[in-house]
Amino acid sequence: MQDNLLCNEGEKQSKPILFFMIFVAMLAVVAVVFHIITDNMFLEGRNVRAIVSNAVFPTFIAWGLCFLFACGYTDLSIGGVVVLGSFATGVFGNLYGYPGVILGGLVTGTLLIFLNFIVFAFTRIPSWIASISLAMVYEAIAVFLRSNRDTRPYIDAELSSEFRALGQLPLNLILLAAGFTIVYFVYNRTSIGVNIRAVGGNKEVSRALGINVLRTLLWVGLICGMLVGFGAVLQQSYNVRTTVMTGLTSVQIIFRPLSIVFLAQILQKRINIIIAVPFCSLIIYGVFNVMAFFGIPSGTLQDVVLCVFLITFGIGGQRGVKEVVK
Repeated sequence: MQDNLLCNEGEKQSKPILFFMIFVAMLAVVAVVFHIITDNMFLEGRNVRAIVSNAVFPTFIAWGLCFLFACGYTDLSIGGVVVLGSFATGVFGNLYGYPGVILGGLVTGTLLIFLNFIVFAFTRIPSWIASISLAMVYEAIAVFLRSNRDTRPYIDAELSSEFRALGQLPLNLILLAAGFTIVYFVYNRTSIGVNIRAVGGNKEVSRALGINVLRTLLWVGLICGMLVGFGAVLQQSYNVRTTVMTGLTSVQIIFRPLSIVFLAQILQKRINIIIAVPFCSLIIYGVFNVMAFFGIPSGTLQDVVLCVFLITFGIGGQRGVKEVVK
């Protein structure tokens, strides 16, 4: 009897590993197909490095969205936060070197997302409504900084080439690995991660179980803010300059991280969502890379394809959910 139980437990543990191996093998096959249809250019070293480097920044944003969605909230101001965080990374990086690069974006992202969750928690305004208002505020701040005579030279300046290593290989992959280790542990192995998912499931039941809902929401703001802030650091380190976005166009910044999370949600029954996110990021950016090879212009048809991805992955990720999804 005991042997049977041990055997069943072993089978349960081996199934996710087997699925993960099959999943990676399928990605390898798809990559080879992409390589063939792009005249043996997709898997060239330079192109692979470009895909990986482009995928690192949205991976951190997507991890932040995992915590956000796990507690049942939506924040559409993240794009505006990334813009301001990128500005801070460039300005303070040029002034103070790598300490300014890291702290500029990290502190800005953490403070603003934490502020968002203070608003969500204490005003009880639906998060998607409050975050739209906050997005417009952050966009207005960015426009002011960009148009003001005193601050414009700092905002327009590119991040110095001396301080761009965080967005380049191999350091960005090292940071990705370190980030994965921390995020995986917090999400899956700490009481904070358990409480966040419990609050997202049912606030009233969570309170009855002794979970401090307010404190948990503030933890979400802190964790998500740090991930978004560090994502802004990597984004500015790779792109070296960020443009001002108005009229809620900053929301576009989270479209690809959103599609990454939706795809990861489809896989999370077999693969832990934190593990799935980096692979889904590579899938999304690999597909857009192939579209670029075929001359599909960015900003137009690529956005249409991204919209299709969002809807398709959103439907797939919510299969079996009977109630209204926030």
